[in-house]
Amino acid sequence: PDGPRGLYFEEFEMGATMRTRGRTITEADLVQFAGLTGDYNTMHTDAEYSKNSFMGQRVAHGMLTISYAVGQAYQLGILERTVLGFRGLEMKFSTPVYIGDTIHAELKVTEKKEAARLGGGVVTLEIKIKKQDDSIAQKGTLTLLMASQPQE
Repeated sequence: PDGPRGLYFEEFEMGATMRTRGRTITEADLVQFAGLTGDYNTMHTDAEYSKNSFMGQRVAHGMLTISYAVGQAYQLGILERTVLGFRGLEMKFSTPVYIGDTIHAELKVTEKKEAARLGGGVVTLEIKIKKQDDSIAQKGTLTLLMASQPQE
């Protein structure tokens, strides 16, 4: 096959850690995500309402932040043509992400399980989505089905 490829199941090393590039959250991100999902909650879309709210200002959708982190992880190249599918995602929300915050994801391989009948194995990654001050916005686990190395 042509072009770059990601890691096969066998190439993931327990305890290996990776860090994505950063991405700054913009007002346009919130507006576009609201349009894509239909989630027009005022905490995301109404600056005047948000001034007097619990968060004090508009906050990024939690699912927007997760979606960006998954995209940032994909940009690492480790999933390129080797990820077969998502198996699970569990996430805890710790601190809000505001317009102007820059997020990145830190990933750590915490578990591997063979799944030969599915063509590979399941890799569990601890994921921490951090802001520019290194505070954790979200953390959890991302479980992926990864292809096995082709047999020669």
